[in-house]
Amino acid sequence: MLQAGIIGMGWWGQMLLKAGAASGGLRFVHGVSLNEEAGRPIAERHGIRFSGRVEDMFQDSAVQAVVIATPHSTHLPLIRQVAAAGYPVFCEKPLTLTRAEAVAAVEACQAAGVPLAVGHNRRFLPTIQAMKRIIAEGRLGRLLHIEGHSSNLNSSQNFAAWRADPRESPAGGMTGTGVHVIDAFTNLAGPAKRVTTQLVVQKTAPDARDAITVMLEFANGMSGTFSAVRASPRYGRVHVFGDKANLETTDDTEIVLREDGKPPEVIRFAEVDTLRAELEAFAAAIAGTAPYPVPYAEMIANVATFEAVVKSVAAGGAPTAVEG
Repeated sequence: MLQAGIIGMGWWGQMLLKAGAASGGLRFVHGVSLNEEAGRPIAERHGIRFSGRVEDMFQDSAVQAVVIATPHSTHLPLIRQVAAAGYPVFCEKPLTLTRAEAVAAVEACQAAGVPLAVGHNRRFLPTIQAMKRIIAEGRLGRLLHIEGHSSNLNSSQNFAAWRADPRESPAGGMTGTGVHVIDAFTNLAGPAKRVTTQLVVQKTAPDARDAITVMLEFANGMSGTFSAVRASPRYGRVHVFGDKANLETTDDTEIVLREDGKPPEVIRFAEVDTLRAELEAFAAAIAGTAPYPVPYAEMIANVATFEAVVKSVAAGGAPTAVEG
């Protein structure tokens, strides 16, 4: 059982603490929060030790790895600090806000000789994993296009002031919802090379009402589109089109394969706790029993696409190259 510390015990940090308590491969033993008044009772509730400084957690000999669940702009300095201290690092998504920072995060962990994992939890859905297998089998033929959507109520629920700061959460719902679609696209279609965007804002933060739409060109010649809405009940979709078939999921437990001349094939799966799965995959990567399923190149590609979306929005939606 891997024993881990966690930096950041806000809404999502507490979700990870809960997942760790149910995990068979990782358990949290130490929590860090700069807000001691808020953090200490959370640590006590979860039965873990508490510190108000990262350096103090490093004095805990029980800690073998560190999970980071803090505001986005703090990720790179914390990754560097944790890696330099010799600890494997798990960082919540988005890994960083720019491609250059993502490269620096990977290089810091490589220089320290420790693994780096990123919390793209929806990659652990059995639906997404099955879609990747079916595509690899060639059943869709030549891939032509991919579509996606991600909505949730994160602008009005689980609110923290930093989440409304455009420096921390640029381009509408990209950090809360859109990055999930970007990771699915990178996983299934490969890296993007160009994006064009439209951001429509009906009400500014807090409790924002906005929608972002992104058109993409991929390095492999595919096209793609996705939208993300911050203030609508949770809904997600990934749909891949090939010249022989198309494959869609709108549910965490079901995919639909449509092949020419055949009735749609519905394939169902059991529900999976994706937070528990990603923490256990992190533990397995540290143990050397299985590589973490988000390779470094894809971590960087995700952030590069995200950064291009942010730049396109800032330029009024202009086509923007994805740095490769």
